[in-house]
Amino acid sequence: MKGNKSGIYATVISLFLNIILFGIKLWAGIVSNSVALIADAWHTLSDSISSIAVYVGLKVSAMPADDNHPYGHGRAELVASLVVGILLAVIGFNFLVESVLKLQSRETFNYGLVAIVVTIASIVVKEVMAQYSIIIGKRTNSKSLLADGWHHRSDAISSVIILAGIFLGQKFWWIDGVLGIMVSMLLFYATYSILKDTISVLLGENIEPELKQDIIALSEQVCDYSLDPHHLLIHQYGNHTELTLHIYLPGDYSLTQAHAIATRYELLIAEKLDVSATVHIETREA
Repeated sequence: MKGNKSGIYATVISLFLNIILFGIKLWAGIVSNSVALIADAWHTLSDSISSIAVYVGLKVSAMPADDNHPYGHGRAELVASLVVGILLAVIGFNFLVESVLKLQSRETFNYGLVAIVVTIASIVVKEVMAQYSIIIGKRTNSKSLLADGWHHRSDAISSVIILAGIFLGQKFWWIDGVLGIMVSMLLFYATYSILKDTISVLLGENIEPELKQDIIALSEQVCDYSLDPHHLLIHQYGNHTELTLHIYLPGDYSLTQAHAIATRYELLIAEKLDVSATVHIETREA
């Protein structure tokens, strides 16, 4: 719960800073007549929208299990990550079109001191926000916060590209349209990164080798008989992890003995690894 509160706090800060940055960057883009700066401003606003999605995801994922959701609401964060990814794709496509149209019409732009100051400020603020969200996301194992952090970083990188373009703009009339296309490509790459990881979890991933070895090692502490854990299947629900596995026990064990051993193993896994396990017993002659 503490980690969830840290994530919500980080998201609220992100939301307000993004709204302020959006207004400043949009103004600078309009003054400069720069599609790249305006695209970058909307990229920043998309961070605000994604922060709202992450906030909702974190709040919902913190809800306890109920009759309709016996494993809790942890996957709400994955839904939030999907929303972030889709928003990035839509915004990236819109500004790809805008940039191509600007190149076709040979529209002029006027980068000046305002654009330079705003862009540098954006780079610094967005990278700080990215570092903060990624650190909290790793600490709390939150995929949506990590996605939001990389969203911030993609905005910082796009601002770096625009800053470079500002100093080249006086020599090349086409630089603004090209920068707009490059920002769009960054948005598409961020979309791919976020959706790839999120969809992989939703589809179901194999158990990590380290966790599997830890589970097998714990079986040696349950009883003298070799349980030989196998058929391990992991199910992730945000911070809640469900595990099913099979063990072997001698066929001449009583039901009471077998149940006691399985229960001991389940409790040990929960205590040491914070994983909720369900053990299936198979018989093997002694």
